[in-house]
Parts: sequence; structure tokens; C-alpha cells
Amino acid sequence: MKLLTGNDLVSGAVTWWTGNGWSLHVEDAADVGEHGEAILHAEEGARRVNAPYIIDALPTGDGPRPAHIKDRIRALGPTVRTDLTLKPADPAAGDWII
Repeated sequence: MKLLTGNDLVSGAVTWWTGNGWSLHVEDAADVGEHGEAILHAEEGARRVNAPYIIDALPTGDGPRPAHIKDRIRALGPTVRTDLTLKPADPAAGDWII
């Protein structure tokens, strides 16, 4: 199974080709099969999506599942982990010029 994915031009959100448009949900994605390259060029040319590309996926009872871990993470959407956020700069520390 082949899926077409890219990013929404306005929001940057991960999008998935459904067969007649784009969805934010990988569960809605349609198998592009041998037509993937043609759809990719048409959609990129129409400026409906940014940097589209084709990925491998496996069909499941809950919809397609991207085969590669990177694409499975993209399919889950943005995450927020407070333990990985940058701490605000300490204003008392001053500026460093090297």
C-alpha cells in the first residue's frame, strides 16, 4: 500500500491524500498505488500541499498504518512534552558575546 502525505501550506499540519482531497487523519488516507507520482505532481503544482511524498503503509482494521516509524510519528501529530521545553533565559545572567 502506498500513501501520499505532505504538509498543509497554511498551517504546516501533516496531511494525507484521501482520494479526493486532503485530511489531517491518516485513517482517511487512500492507497495511491501506481498513480501516486501523478497525484503528487498535480497536487504540488496546484499548490494545495507542500513537499508531498509517497510512503509505504500496511492496511489495518483501523485504517492504514505507515510502515516506517518516522511516518508513524508524523501521523500522530504534534506532541508537547514539558520536560523537553527550553527554559526561559535568566535576565540576571546578562548577554554573552563570544
